[in-house]
Amino acid sequence: MQAKHSNPPDGGYGWVVVVSAFMVMGLTAAILKTFGLFFVEIQQHFDELASTTSWITSVTIAIFHLGAPAASSLCVRYTHRAVVITGGLLAFSGMALGFLGLNMVWMYATTGFLQGLGIAFSWTPAVSIVSHYFSKKRALANAVASAGECAFAFTFGPFFQWLISQYGWKGALLIIGGIQLNICVCGLLMRPLASSCLLEASHSETETPPGNGATRMDKEDKSPITHKTFNWMLVRRPEFILYAIFGILAAMSFFVPPLFLVPLSYSLGIDESWTASLLSILATVDFAGRLLCGWYANLHITKTVHLLTMTITLISTSLMLLPLANNYLSLAIFTGFYGFFFGTTVAVHITVLADVVGMPDFDSALGLFMLIRSTGGFMGPPLAGLIVDMAGDYRAGFYMAGATLVLSAGFLVTLDQFQQRKERGSQTNSKQEKSTLPYPSLHLLKLQ
Repeated sequence: MQAKHSNPPDGGYGWVVVVSAFMVMGLTAAILKTFGLFFVEIQQHFDELASTTSWITSVTIAIFHLGAPAASSLCVRYTHRAVVITGGLLAFSGMALGFLGLNMVWMYATTGFLQGLGIAFSWTPAVSIVSHYFSKKRALANAVASAGECAFAFTFGPFFQWLISQYGWKGALLIIGGIQLNICVCGLLMRPLASSCLLEASHSETETPPGNGATRMDKEDKSPITHKTFNWMLVRRPEFILYAIFGILAAMSFFVPPLFLVPLSYSLGIDESWTASLLSILATVDFAGRLLCGWYANLHITKTVHLLTMTITLISTSLMLLPLANNYLSLAIFTGFYGFFFGTTVAVHITVLADVVGMPDFDSALGLFMLIRSTGGFMGPPLAGLIVDMAGDYRAGFYMAGATLVLSAGFLVTLDQFQQRKERGSQTNSKQEKSTLPYPSLHLLKLQ
């Protein structure tokens, strides 16, 4: 019976999990993306500087990344369902308490810290459990789940603006917090799935000879559950380090274009209404890129790490070309190219991580990857801002982002070469073992 379920189901109830993860992406990452709509309202209410107010979002992003290892560790110890439900309650608490709006420090602690922790505890296990439920269709499932961020971000902008105009920024926070309680419902739908490696191990033990094999089977069946822990030793694996460095460099670039796209548009003399449409174009093509790349990756025509290398190269090319735009039409075209290829990258980069470390260590790897990648997200915008200040032109930020992505693609190529050498080495060793196996048996026959 166990043999039938030793592999991920690759469908069935797994698609319910994907839809739940789709909703979680929208109720976490999409809200974080559109929280800038509250910026001016909060700044004017407390009469604070823009730099002081911006720390609310900075704290949220920081805790989101720093809380990922804790979320992954709790998933390993308990279940993804429990952690997602906890995340939903934390996210609601952050927004509901932010409704009180006592002072700026209070906002840092509520809509900053609690909201960031809620996002970490919701987003991380939602991404993780999708990869546990799928193997052959993992890329497609991850793409569909991640598309929730784009779909919700597209609608949240005007919806949040309407909430603020009707109920004020405080009332809007409370309503959004209530909406985020739906994360708990999504968590309830994320039915725990036994690890495939655990089931395979127990299945192999059922084939042991009678006698003391049954006792050994009982011990092996229990030990993976009671002693499974967060694997911090992944930082010693060269392939994980190479992929983590890629993540740092990629994160340094990914946060830059959305930051300077609007100022670049203004510098070209484009009207504000047309500039706003660029963000809609970005969200739409991002959504399309995720779904199309997920579908293509599901065909298994191209190795996922090769596909990721290609998408990163195409993103860097589009970023290098984007500063050449001199009017709205050309800027919209290059923005569309960037958004589409960004979506393709997001669709497969989690799948590549699973391929690099394997599913037994995926939960730990996802938390560590998020933690390490956060350094790039923190360094990228300030570095790009410094380069823009030195050059006196917003185009310089896009050139910096494109160059950094080219460098990150180099680490993907190195990772692929390392994995290929490792595979060739294991194949050579297995052939040598097979070639030496008959000789001892022949020697024993002679002795007899």
